[in-house]
Amino acid sequence: MTTLGTGVLRIRNWLRDHPLALDGALALAVFVAMFIGSFADPNAHHGPTFGTRTPEPGSVFLMVLGALALVWRRRRPMAVLAATGVLTVVELVVEDPPAPVVMSAVIALCTVAARTDRPTTWRVGLLTMAALTAAAMFFGSAPWYSQENLGIFAWTGMAAAAGDAVRSRRAFVDAIRERAERAERTREEEARRRVAEERLRIARDLHDVVAHHIALVNVQAGVAAHVMDKRPDQAKEALAHVREASRSALNELRATVGLLRQSGDPAAPTEPAPGLAVLDELVETVRRAGLPVEVACSAKDEPPLPAAVDLAAYRVIQEALTNVRKHAGPGAKAEVSVVRVGGTAEVMVLDNGRGTAGRATGDPAGGGHGLLGMRERVTALGGTLTAGPRYGGGFRVHAILPLKTRVREPDHPGAADRTGEHA
Repeated sequence: MTTLGTGVLRIRNWLRDHPLALDGALALAVFVAMFIGSFADPNAHHGPTFGTRTPEPGSVFLMVLGALALVWRRRRPMAVLAATGVLTVVELVVEDPPAPVVMSAVIALCTVAARTDRPTTWRVGLLTMAALTAAAMFFGSAPWYSQENLGIFAWTGMAAAAGDAVRSRRAFVDAIRERAERAERTREEEARRRVAEERLRIARDLHDVVAHHIALVNVQAGVAAHVMDKRPDQAKEALAHVREASRSALNELRATVGLLRQSGDPAAPTEPAPGLAVLDELVETVRRAGLPVEVACSAKDEPPLPAAVDLAAYRVIQEALTNVRKHAGPGAKAEVSVVRVGGTAEVMVLDNGRGTAGRATGDPAGGGHGLLGMRERVTALGGTLTAGPRYGGGFRVHAILPLKTRVREPDHPGAADRTGEHA
């Protein structure tokens, strides 16, 4: 059975690749059928008989021409229908009873219906039915209501209907195939989009972790180097802070990179993502780095924020404090507030620092992505973020996060406020 099915499939594919050979075989089969049918006499005394008459040479010639015309039925369907229709009318007018040349016209009409639209099928089909039936009724010796005349009418009508059905099925199959291909493309595009979103999210997390902790390590290392000779106890304390900050950075990096592990890799860390629950620890590390920070967080006394909003709020505060420590200058102080207002959580980080020239002017020469990453993170949750210098000095970062998040792409990622973008 497998060998037979393979052979049939191979033949079908070959015929699909060589349509002219298929049409030639069909033309030969139609000629054989017409030639055999020409030996039948429908007007015998005791009903139709077979073998009581032989076709005239003219009828054989018309049958040969009609069959040959079918070889080009795919390339010129209308021309082939016109040619076979004329040959059929000539046979109906000249011979009585006529040979079944009408069979070639029926095949040609079916081809036209299968390769054109429905309005064209209706017009051409009715015209062909009317012309052939009228020729048979007016020029034949049998009564107009004879079964031979009605048979011509019925066969041409069925040919048009069959061709229209073939065309409709072909269009239906093509539509299904196109829909399947479009769905496949959509799935691939969705997969690529999700991969890009995940890469962007991981990149933001890595930036936030590295920028914050490395900034603290840099500050504490500088303090240790400065007081190493005169105040070794203070240098030892600064180095302890360096060790603690680096250990915290490694833990967060391990948790973030663990998301990239495959199913067969060793178990990834199971620590929860940072949030406002550990805000005090974040603030304490910044204070130990020499930046005074005041915190007002009413959200800690209320029900927990959604996980995505909680992480975004934490990262915004972390990045904003890192920028204050790096750019606000000596003697700066920071204020952090997190409050719930209706269906949103508002995060604000203020400082009174003089700031570096780049921070004050918004010069992006530092090449950092701190504010850009914050804006993308907030916008992805459906919120808004504004950042810029304060009147009278200092800097202000204000994020509004909806508690019912709707994840979406930033409208213009490149349009993030680049003022102070040096993290």
